[in-house]
Amino acid sequence: MDDSNMRISEEAAQELLELAKSESFRKDMEILRSQWQSPFIKDGIVDIDAYIEFVQQFNEFINHEPKPFKPMIEKDMRL
Repeated sequence: MDDSNMRISEEAAQELLELAKSESFRKDMEILRSQWQSPFIKDGIVDIDAYIEFVQQFNEFINHEPKPFKPMIEKDMRL
């Protein structure tokens, strides 16, 4: 990827700089950061069922069609 694809417009850069100076934006971000919690952790333990439910619903949402299962046949598997 060349550098031209990674650059943002001058207008977008100015908007980001102004947003960075905003005290209310910083306070909002701090509130979000302090109240964030993982949706897959319940009472300090990872809830596998919640994760699987999320993945199933997400795949349904994006209309993902599962591929048929094919067993891996390898004679020599090395790390």
